[in-house]
Amino acid sequence: MHPTASLLSTTLNLTARLAPGLAGRAAFALFVRPLGRPGLRPDEAALMAEAATGRLTVDGIPVTTYRWGDGERPVLVVHGWTSRASRFAGFIAALRAQGRTVVSFDAPGHGESGGRATTIRRQRAIIRLLHAEHGDFSAVVAHSFGVVSTFFALRDGIWADRIVALGGIADFDYLLARFRRMTGLGRAVDRALRDHVQYRLFPDEPGIWSRFDATGSPDEIPSRILLVHDADDDVAAPGQSRAIAAAYGDRARLIETKGLGHRRILKDPEVIAAAVGFLAEPAPARQAPAGIRAAAR
Repeated sequence: MHPTASLLSTTLNLTARLAPGLAGRAAFALFVRPLGRPGLRPDEAALMAEAATGRLTVDGIPVTTYRWGDGERPVLVVHGWTSRASRFAGFIAALRAQGRTVVSFDAPGHGESGGRATTIRRQRAIIRLLHAEHGDFSAVVAHSFGVVSTFFALRDGIWADRIVALGGIADFDYLLARFRRMTGLGRAVDRALRDHVQYRLFPDEPGIWSRFDATGSPDEIPSRILLVHDADDDVAAPGQSRAIAAAYGDRARLIETKGLGHRRILKDPEVIAAAVGFLAEPAPARQAPAGIRAAAR
């Protein structure tokens, strides 16, 4: 661990004993800030130049959005942590070749959007706004942190026929545990951070932690799901996608690759072909989520 990081973790661990609220705020500020802002790659530039760009505002932060095509029920693309929408260039080109409309965005602190930090709450707000603008999605294609954000948003009455989850994070607890290992923060800081999330970000949403878990209450999300995860993923353990596949049973299909890691999976031609092929399969009858069905009865 870098000496500065070691000093920071020592300070936060001590602060958590004396002033847990302050430690929670400080740890949260670290947790939600991406490690840099990757730029546009030359092989992505032409496709991104074809997009119609827009602007949303979430928590006072300008968010850049993208749209390719003008059809109904578009495919929503949700990028991962320390990434950007352009990393899906291969997927977007293949979807456009199918004649599909695609919409996406750069999260706050990422790509061409403003701000320096993003949260799962902001992700949900952006997806809500895009849903309000474009209507129900025919599919969502998501990577990494974008996967857990997608499942969280879809519990909120947002519809998608299908989900393609690439190198996905299933459980927000997994992210916190990884953050603790990387920073050397103790359990007292972990408790303070969780309290900050629960009581500052989601004060009116009891049971928020269970809703962060993509494997929980699968009847709330009736989408068909394709999961693709690499055995050599050093960011999201393959068990994260296996857990989603187990939770959703016959509605989920898991493909495990080898040698692609966490990021090269987004450029692999076979993965792209499998994803767009899955989205092209005949659609099953649409069924409302369990909560809506119960309300109707």
